[in-house]
Amino acid sequence: MRILLVSDVYFPRVNGVSTSIQTFAQQFLALGHEVTLIAPSYATEAEERFPIHRIPSRPVPFDAEDHLMQRAHMRRIYPEIARRKPDLVHIQTPFAAHYEGVRLARHLRVPLIETYHTYFEEYLENYLPLVPRQLLRLAARRFTVSQCRSVDAVVVPSTPMLNVLRSYGVSASCHVIPTGIPSESFARGDGAAFRAQHGIPPDRPLMLYVGRVAYEKNVQFLIDVVDATRRRLPDILLVIAGEGPARGALERDVSRRGLLQHVLFSGYLGRDRELPDCYAAADVFVFASRTETQGLVLLEAMAAGTPVVTTAVMGTEAVMADGRGGLVVAEDASGFADALSRLLGDSELSSRFSRESRRKAAEWSDRALAEKMLCLYEDIIRQSADGARACPASAGGNL
Repeated sequence: MRILLVSDVYFPRVNGVSTSIQTFAQQFLALGHEVTLIAPSYATEAEERFPIHRIPSRPVPFDAEDHLMQRAHMRRIYPEIARRKPDLVHIQTPFAAHYEGVRLARHLRVPLIETYHTYFEEYLENYLPLVPRQLLRLAARRFTVSQCRSVDAVVVPSTPMLNVLRSYGVSASCHVIPTGIPSESFARGDGAAFRAQHGIPPDRPLMLYVGRVAYEKNVQFLIDVVDATRRRLPDILLVIAGEGPARGALERDVSRRGLLQHVLFSGYLGRDRELPDCYAAADVFVFASRTETQGLVLLEAMAAGTPVVTTAVMGTEAVMADGRGGLVVAEDASGFADALSRLLGDSELSSRFSRESRRKAAEWSDRALAEKMLCLYEDIIRQSADGARACPASAGGNL
């Protein structure tokens, strides 16, 4: 099968969409399929084992990490894309990639699907604070319904996100297929090495957040939590691994509140070695995003055997629904601090959660979920050709 992916983001831009694309693409290749990606150009660019068409782009206002592809340049590569004869187009993001992906699929006369990675209703208000919240929510919903109408099928990474789309009135064929994880990669981290590199004593309690340092990720709440927790555990340290538009404001807040000895901003960490080492160094992984459609970083932490304390919203709720591997708490700094203190003070509980975490992460195999996505691709292609019935394995609930 020849698969064309179209996205407004990809590495070196680090986020869940980039990770999802790479994870699926690597497994597609391993399973004998061809992959081509259309993505923005950046100052530095990641190399892959599959062709990437880098489209000239410019930074997005309010968030210079993101780039907007210039659609006129995308159209210049149509002849080359056509020569590759893709069997299907899979859009990953809703901006230039969506509109040119739709246009390209029609040009090629091939089926079209789109993954809904982002919960825009909660996302937009962090970047357009002057626009009334209700207006933003209405616009996000109409925008989503309109885009979903233009594709043959929609993929969502969790059942809660599917429920959101249905509540909007999306009637398109929807399929829950999360991004899998290469659990063995995160199981081999060297926590002692990470602690030594950053001057963290081996016995210092370490809570970890990994992800974009962005307003919609609710990292500010984790700063409140570490402030509350230090009154119970005076040596507590929060490591924030990532970059993003909120970092400057958060660093200033940490300084103002006298938390410089309790918060370490490590920046981006390489996924091959640095990030697994960081997960392994942590005593607990903490998360409080309100906009997560899957919660992939929770599974990465679990693959390292790191227990989780988290709020349960959207994709995070789906990951933690079985109660294994950690504690689910309300978005209340004092209550969250109580849960952390309980976990960090109970070695037996921590060990049990660590064992559960590793077992759970193994169930979210990147190979198994890539095969599920390929089953969907085959069904959509078959339906396009002769109206065949959909594969039951691709249309069900979450793992």
